[in-house]
Amino acid sequence: MAIKILLQETETELFCSSKWWGDPDLPADMEYPTAPAEDEEGSFDYPLTFICQIDCEDIAPLDPEGRLPHQGMLYIFAGLDEYLGYDSPWHNGPGLWERKQVVVKYTKAINFETFRSAMLVDDDDEPLTQKALKMTFEACPDDAHCTRLLGKPHTNNDPADAVNFLQLVSGTAGLDFGPDGALNLLYREADLSAGKWKLLKAYSTP
Repeated sequence: MAIKILLQETETELFCSSKWWGDPDLPADMEYPTAPAEDEEGSFDYPLTFICQIDCEDIAPLDPEGRLPHQGMLYIFAGLDEYLGYDSPWHNGPGLWERKQVVVKYTKAINFETFRSAMLVDDDDEPLTQKALKMTFEACPDDAHCTRLLGKPHTNNDPADAVNFLQLVSGTAGLDFGPDGALNLLYREADLSAGKWKLLKAYSTP
């Protein structure tokens, strides 16, 4: 069984809640992730796009095998501005992405008193992020062509023991990977079980 991600607009404050886009609500000791980039002036670090944060208690009822954490918060970032129609210092085409282009972070406990929203703004202090969407979850088939957690990867390049952690499909909140395209974040089963969040691979298909 996989876990389908449903998104909806809301005026509700989503601080420390499951949300898509917006600004991540991070512990004080967790830095916003960046990746190396270059332009005609030289090298620099550029912030990855915040995709979502997941309150793990929200997905616990849909994960009876305990393959994902059932407490705390998961955060997912990636260099996918170009798939939203924005300028990007990187081009992540179909196939395997560079490891630094996708980051998953996790904290074991959520603390409303110490977490803070990591806001990205431009030179005029205008927010760079898109409006946050509320996330809800429901069970779906392992091979469903939808944005989901777990289930089968939408790629033929995964190793035999790969587990789909997150699948993003075209049409999700403005993302466009091609008509039937998707981005899959994959872990080996043992690494996912051990919470080795840095050891993921990302594949996109057009």
